[in-house]
Amino acid sequence: MRLKTNSSIVRLGIVQSACGESRQTNLDNAVAQVHQAASQGAQIVCLQELFTGLYPCQSEDYEHFDWAESIPGPTTDRLSKTAAELQVVVTGSIFERRSHGLYHNTAVVFDADGSQVGMYRKMHIPDDPLYYEKFYFTPGDTGFSVAKTRFATLGVGVCWDQWYPEAARLFALAGAEILLYPTAIGWNAEDKPKYGISQHTAWETMMRSHAIANGCYVAAANRVGIESELEFWGASFAFDPYGNLMQRAPHTEEAIVIVDCDLSLINAARTHWPFLRDRRIDAYQDLTKRWIGR
Repeated sequence: MRLKTNSSIVRLGIVQSACGESRQTNLDNAVAQVHQAASQGAQIVCLQELFTGLYPCQSEDYEHFDWAESIPGPTTDRLSKTAAELQVVVTGSIFERRSHGLYHNTAVVFDADGSQVGMYRKMHIPDDPLYYEKFYFTPGDTGFSVAKTRFATLGVGVCWDQWYPEAARLFALAGAEILLYPTAIGWNAEDKPKYGISQHTAWETMMRSHAIANGCYVAAANRVGIESELEFWGASFAFDPYGNLMQRAPHTEEAIVIVDCDLSLINAARTHWPFLRDRRIDAYQDLTKRWIGR
């Protein structure tokens, strides 16, 4: 089913999948899932973070740099071809080799004609147990740019970016109607019994707040399954501009979340909750400082 392009309703597909060791198989599966989402009427399809392989950052291993590829490259060429074939927008994040010794975690956006209309290099890089991303990725330098596609204007961050209200606000101020976050977030066995529920709740609460504060749609595409010491918790979701949960995927199964985003609701939400109107932009200079206490 294909929705009319002049409708204010945009159908979003959020792909949640497990990854194995074969990068070619992972890519083939991702493309198959884009096809499946499109068959359900999705006009925009979001893949998860680093969807072509196992999550590489559980250890600091120089051999993992061999997994990186250039943009354009084999994966982006395949995504571009798929987008054009299906007449859908496709986005997801890949391990980018920009130059010798210079790597990024990069989200790309392909419009429904296959043209690349967005590139965002992950800005916030974590360094936590089992998430040693600073070893691999250089912080992005593309700014919080948006991608204007046939169906909607997208702000696409990557995983750790989703915890920062400043990033969500800047995407929204640049015109994003839908914020998308390809994600790889999960539990380790030691923390899950004590902190698992609160960690998951915090994730959803943070993303819900972005939707409310900015009056836009917010969605995350997370991976699922167990990879070494991490159990990725799935539960990909979407929130509307009022912070209502539209749909959530299961924790332990691959899934495609399909939701209809009424873009006219953005104006209604921002008019009735005029947070953007009432911002005191004259008083926020200290936000550019690391700390304003002693």
